Amino acid sequence: MSQSTMTATPTKISLSRVLGPAHVWALGVGIVLVGEYTGWNFSADKGGSLAALIVCWVIGLLYTSVAMIDSEVTSTIAAAGGQYAQAKHIVGPLMAFNVALYMVFAYTMLEVSDAILVGDTIVAKAGTDGLNHNAFLAVTIIGLAWLNYRGVLATLNFNFIITALAYLAIVVLFLSVAPWSQGTVLRLGEMITPANALPYGWIGVIASFHFGIWYFLGIEGTTQAAEEVRSPARALPYGTMAGMITLLIAGAMTWYVCASLMPWEYLGTTYYPLWDAGKLTGSPALENMMFYATLLAAIASANGCVNDAARAWFSLGRDRYLPTWFSAVHPKYRTPYRSIVFLLPIALAFAFISDLNQAITFSILSGVLQYTFMSINIVMFRNRWPLGSIRRGYTHPFHPLPAIVLFILCVITFFAIFLGYGAQLTAMVVFYLVVSIWFHFYRYQYVRRGDQFTMPWPKPKGF
Repeated sequence: MSQSTMTATPTKISLSRVLGPAHVWALGVGIVLVGEYTGWNFSADKGGSLAALIVCWVIGLLYTSVAMIDSEVTSTIAAAGGQYAQAKHIVGPLMAFNVALYMVFAYTMLEVSDAILVGDTIVAKAGTDGLNHNAFLAVTIIGLAWLNYRGVLATLNFNFIITALAYLAIVVLFLSVAPWSQGTVLRLGEMITPANALPYGWIGVIASFHFGIWYFLGIEGTTQAAEEVRSPARALPYGTMAGMITLLIAGAMTWYVCASLMPWEYLGTTYYPLWDAGKLTGSPALENMMFYATLLAAIASANGCVNDAARAWFSLGRDRYLPTWFSAVHPKYRTPYRSIVFLLPIALAFAFISDLNQAITFSILSGVLQYTFMSINIVMFRNRWPLGSIRRGYTHPFHPLPAIVLFILCVITFFAIFLGYGAQLTAMVVFYLVVSIWFHFYRYQYVRRGDQFTMPWPKPKGF
């Protein structure tokens, strides 16, 4: 073979298949667990402590539906980009482009929220006048971008360790306050009385859906690892569903401890509910443990968000929805390094100009838009490729009930967000409409329509 021939056919570098179910668990739980440390408690401000418990389980139902639907479609369409790859194969390019943007914004703004939490927690612990959180934001975001740049296996091994430690801290706190004996440390009966259980009635419960999403936001990020797991049919369903069970238990323990130690007026406004719970036990050891665990949970979440946002952006470049420059894979580390580097200054910019509530809300808005799509997507998937027509890695039960439940709960959540952040909701919808028009009239010309369908299935009519 001549030298010219060899140089004309370069070796294609792909992402490495090195992950197992534990890494999928670490990615999903790592992204979400920070919601137990802060964010969920703002739902108490909307409707009281009892409302925060109600939405914990109702939103848990929403995310169980998400996990079931995701496990079926992603274990069957095992490609980087997760829900983006699903939309590309099942609906079409315009929907796929929007879904990828939903994911990038959801994960980037969640990363921003995590970095703000890291900075504010360190500043609060230091108690030094004039100390600014900006340096801590920058170190967190840049450091995690560097870790993701260097390789996915090391990144998720790191996430597994710090996520497990942060989860263990919740368990230790729960057992340390004698939860089986009210009145020893916990005083749930004093904090939640018939008069203040639901201070704003059932409309307060509906409003609580806004921040109730934060209990589990990001568990769907497990799908971003689809192209890097050794066995998608095994790792994705097991890792995702194990993650949901883990988080439901953590959410219940967190609520019980915090609601038993703090009045709902304070619980609904603090940025550090679990750290505050550690302080209120009177134990310096528990206080310090929850301080460090809060940092670990925030870092684990931000780390997973860098991973997921970069892979969604990478997928857009690989399919020419964005310039192909973003689709480069590092020849040594086998990571989408250009996408990681490109999103780094965007995350830094939002971190410097946003506050925690704003960042959480923008992440929630993009996430709920994505979940609404998923409820429609699974119905189209089952209609176009009925059971038995293609090989599935996993088949979720009770279809179409999970899709119906998911859609109804998404509509309720949109209404809850509108009650408190109507302007932001409108602005986000307008933004996605504008970029859709841009994609349709400009960027779509660069997309190779015939290359979009990569699965070895019969193409549905009209694709």
